Amino acid sequence: MGHNYQPIPTVESWQLSNPPILQLAALRASLDIFDEAGMDALRAKSEMLTGFAEYLINENNNGNIEIITLAAANERGCQLSIRAKQSGKALHSRLNDAGVICDWREPDVIRIAPVPLYNTFEDVWNFVRLLFT
Repeated sequence: MGHNYQPIPTVESWQLSNPPILQLAALRASLDIFDEAGMDALRAKSEMLTGFAEYLINENNNGNIEIITLAAANERGCQLSIRAKQSGKALHSRLNDAGVICDWREPDVIRIAPVPLYNTFEDVWNFVRLLFT
């Protein structure tokens, strides 16, 4: 092999002939977890968790919060985008400080995603309680 390396200028340059074995071991373990849980069961729980969050937000809404994600469960994943009409950044910081994993999108959106593999209905309940306190 000479010293005249010329990288491929297209996406094919990202291909690997042999992925690193330790990374594959971690990937295998994570895929086993998904296989054990079952994708149908995960999707069903996802719809229930997100629907529960949506229900609680709508029932407790004080006018400061607006869910801007599509309402139809078959048109979304587990994420909800919530518009905070007042003091959104402060609300986001308060949620993060309380241990809620969420992110901020300018100008006024907080995104949450109750993940069915590890989030619980109690997690959703606690999030909504924090959202309105």
